[in-house]
Amino acid sequence: MTALHELTALDLWDALHRRRVSAREVAEHYLARIERDASNAFVTVTVDAALARADAIDAADDRTPVILGLPFADKDLVQRAGVPTQFGSRAREGFVPSVSDPIVDVLDAAGGVSLGKTATPEFGFSGHTSSALTGHTTLPGRPDLGAGGSSGGAAAAVAAGLLPFAPGSDGGGSIRIPASVCGLVGLKPSRGRVPAHSGLGQIGGLSVAGPIARTVRDAALLMEAMLGRVNGVVPHRTTLRSPELDGGSLLAAATRGEGRFRIAVLEGTPWDDAVDVAISQDARDAVAVAVRELSALGHDVDDLAMPALPGYADTFRTLWQFGAAGIPFTDAQRERVEPLTAWLADAGRALTPGQVTQGVALFTAYERTVVTAFAPYDAVLTPTTALPARPLDWYGDDPEESFRQQVRHTPHTSFVNVSGLPAITLPVHETAEGLPMGAHLIGRPGEEATLLAIGRQLERRIPWEHVGRRRFAA
Repeated sequence: MTALHELTALDLWDALHRRRVSAREVAEHYLARIERDASNAFVTVTVDAALARADAIDAADDRTPVILGLPFADKDLVQRAGVPTQFGSRAREGFVPSVSDPIVDVLDAAGGVSLGKTATPEFGFSGHTSSALTGHTTLPGRPDLGAGGSSGGAAAAVAAGLLPFAPGSDGGGSIRIPASVCGLVGLKPSRGRVPAHSGLGQIGGLSVAGPIARTVRDAALLMEAMLGRVNGVVPHRTTLRSPELDGGSLLAAATRGEGRFRIAVLEGTPWDDAVDVAISQDARDAVAVAVRELSALGHDVDDLAMPALPGYADTFRTLWQFGAAGIPFTDAQRERVEPLTAWLADAGRALTPGQVTQGVALFTAYERTVVTAFAPYDAVLTPTTALPARPLDWYGDDPEESFRQQVRHTPHTSFVNVSGLPAITLPVHETAEGLPMGAHLIGRPGEEATLLAIGRQLERRIPWEHVGRRRFAA
């Protein structure tokens, strides 16, 4: 008999919907696996609350919620009322919020069962999940390698079979990086697409919520839940939002996997003038696999040079630092804040209004440049990461060098957040050492359905659904 954690999220949902298994049985199964986890994916496990929630779902007559009875976990940057939310920081150790963030309410309304909190680096400001509060989160089965970040706990949990899927957030690659490192599918939606965590209302509009899963359809299922549709309509609360060109089900698009598309392979990164970026052969091989299969499917595949984004490195660093300026720590708490966070926050607090205004203006210019350059194509292809999973000590203790190392690992992700475009990482390849390498597809504004359709087509030709389970299952 197939174990519950070996089922896809969709298959598990079907079993729950038909009452072939109870939400309590599912929750207990995953909680037992979490107890045996060696990757440090979870920082808080809410056993009693999870089982009470599962019992309530089992007792309810309504079987229509989008993710009925399916376990997930909140990233530890997201506040859930009554549950410790520490942001990966000793400066916030023991903090328990009284109010939940909107994305929590949306996933609860969709029928999900939260099992706790997944690990994140301090305040989510790095692309690897390690903190002085919670330690290293590692690639399941490889305690010497990191799981990526900042949604590293979420990705490690899915890869290790501790969750069927998991929500993450992505401000510079934080869904796509760990999903790629852990051999998973990760979807970063367009800015404004997910009302409960849209990127709107923040300087730069970088961070959005999205799903991490083993399969394209499972990612689409969780994405549907995150949209929070009411009577079939996404309840946008702002006039500025991404277009929804088809208005239909993302899960249907991911299931059908239909269409013939024009795809460009991007050469270059916006960091090339400032950082010694080197794309590994492993990363090039991942792109080559994707190109081979896309061509075999009949898609048009062209080459495209990275459009010029003058001053990108300095501008991104400026607004990344400005984003850290508001991190809530007092002078008395400073010694409990890690060097990278302190460096970013200090630099951000020293910025002048003119520097921030100029940075925002340049971000807008970069967005226009990228969207215009990519407009002729249904998707633009890059490696997700330039290198495979990194050793735990690879980033070092010096904050400036750590920042550069993050760029060297992931030079293709941050400009997608700046431009507000959707993107998906797909586990198309593995190295000779057996480490996953993702292909990264960037879409037009609001065209997540196209990315999911392309992803599903590739998934049929490169069946990666069971690869992560075979490699990493505890």
